[in-house]
Order: sequence, then C-alpha cells, then structure tokens
Amino acid sequence: MAGPERIDPTERAHLRDVAGYSPPIYRYTPGPDLEHLVRRYWIPVWSLPAGTSTVQRVLQYPVCLLVVSDDYSIMVGVGTGLGRQELSGAGWALGVMLQPAAGALLLRAPVSTLTDRSIPLPEVPGLDGTTLTERVRVAMREAPTAESAHRTAIAAVEDALRAIGPVDGEGALVNAIVSFVEDRSEVQRVSQICTAFGIGERALQRLTARRIGLSPKWLIQRRRLHEAAERLRAGAAVDLAAAAAELGYADQAHFTRDFRTVTGVTPGAFLAERRE
Repeated sequence: MAGPERIDPTERAHLRDVAGYSPPIYRYTPGPDLEHLVRRYWIPVWSLPAGTSTVQRVLQYPVCLLVVSDDYSIMVGVGTGLGRQELSGAGWALGVMLQPAAGALLLRAPVSTLTDRSIPLPEVPGLDGTTLTERVRVAMREAPTAESAHRTAIAAVEDALRAIGPVDGEGALVNAIVSFVEDRSEVQRVSQICTAFGIGERALQRLTARRIGLSPKWLIQRRRLHEAAERLRAGAAVDLAAAAAELGYADQAHFTRDFRTVTGVTPGAFLAERRE
C-alpha cells in the first residue's frame, strides 16, 4: 500500500506572524486508504533564540485537527476566528488536518460540541489518544526534522484512524459539500449549495452543525477570506474595491469588516505587513 507523499503546497490559510516569519513546515498527504478521513499532515519544527517568540496565525478551515507535540496532545474543533499559536524555544508538532466527516466519528457526538475549543487527545472517545501520543513522541524525539521520523509518526496516526471505520453516508455528503464550496469561487449563496446537492436550507444547516460545528454561510465566508489572504499575500498592488467585488461582497466596506473581524486587521493593514 502506498504511503504518504511529501508535498509543499502554498498554504493560503497560514498568515504567519506580523513580521512574515514561519518555521520550517513539512507537509504530507495521507495514505490512499485514509483520504476520506485526512486532508494532510503538517509538521513544524522550530528553534528560536532565547527570549524571543513568534505568534503564528491561521485562518481556520471547516475541519477538526489533531495535534501532538512534545508537551501536549489535543483535538481541536473548528474555530470561528483566527487561530493563534505562540512558539518559543525549540520544539515540534505533528498536526493532522482531518476531513469534515472525521470529527463526529472521533467525538461520537455533534462537532458543534467542540466549536472554538479543544480537548486532550486521551479524552477523545473514538481514539486511543494515550497510545497515539506516546507513539508519535517516541518517533519524533531524536530527530524531528528527519523524514523517517515523520513517516513513523504518521504511521502511528494512520493506525489509530483506521480503527474508527469507514465514513458514513452523511459524512461523505459533508465532505462533498465542503469541497464544492472551497473549490468554486462562484458559490456565493447558501441557496447554490442547496441546489447543487438537492437539500433544503434548514436540513443543510442541521447537517453542517452536526458534522462541522458551524453554518453553511460560514463556509462561504471563510472561503472568501482564504482567497482574499492569498491575493493580499502576493504582494503586488491590489485594488481592494475590485477584490471585494470579485469575492462576492456587496462593497469594500463589507469585505473590510469581515476581514478585520476574523483576522484583527484591515485588508490594507495586512497588505502593509506583507510589503514590510
């Protein structure tokens, strides 16, 4: 069976810190038999000078995460705002970006119970989090930058996830809905999702609450902000009014409000950060 492949995608959701710093991040695809449960793995490894730190910022995806580091292991629910992680000293983490279907299978409960919060991995009902944490730490302890260590740690994750069984029909549907919204910029209204999948708006809202923890409208808003961050990060001159229109906003003011609410800065300020 083919294993995970090393990838180096442009991560449009990763905003980095205000100075534009990011630690080295090693990324891998899941094994083919787990693509319905896992989007990808990422492994940052950092070593910062004494007395310094960095706050990495990420626009959340509509999925749960599993994270194991040398001093904590958690399952993270979907966040409505901006994800922030302060790094200092030397360390590593193995992150697992799950597919939308996986959260409820691991929690054995609606994912809305984990929105904007996290729980220790050993408390996840559908996972042997204690054994998984120990296996990952043993694999990463000696050489956290080595690909062989990464593959051993990822194998531990995949062994644990295979135990939760196949994705159910509702899970397959929510995977397809999220992919549909993320891959099509022309999707600007919840009614377009309903038409594409033959589902009523209230049924769609209940589905995304159970399996994602947030609303269909949030899916569209977050895709817009991912696209916006990608454009602004490019560093070239950006016509913010034109960008707002292309992203489906009624005007620049609505775009600025959404971007500032989630990221804490206006599009103009974010663009200035990139130029600096």
